[in-house]
Amino acid sequence: MTARTHHTTKPARKKAAVRKTSARPSARRRAATHKSATSKRWSGRVTKHSNALDLKQHVFTLHDPKKIAASLKRSAERSTRRKTNPYRSALSMLTFYINRAGKTLPKTQRERLERAKGELKRQFHRDA
Repeated sequence: MTARTHHTTKPARKKAAVRKTSARPSARRRAATHKSATSKRWSGRVTKHSNALDLKQHVFTLHDPKKIAASLKRSAERSTRRKTNPYRSALSMLTFYINRAGKTLPKTQRERLERAKGELKRQFHRDA
């Protein structure tokens, strides 16, 4: 005869409700979101109210790279508050705008601004 083992069955457990954590962002995620919003405001303020250059309004939305470069050159040469030569100031402001716009900058506008960099070099008689 074989010995039979007696197994006791446990009552079925209720599954715990799965809590969705994505519905409420964590404190770390909220802080990161707040920080990026603050950064965006900061960069916009620099672009609009730069202490180094008095930029023409909407200069970065012009459609002609030559006009963008000419406007930046004019602003940089007229400025008495810049800390470096006019070429560096103009190029820095253009690069700053491109970098801060990041992925939100449309491809056509990014290409236009990149061409404006080359045009800025030509207008300042720098090697391209």
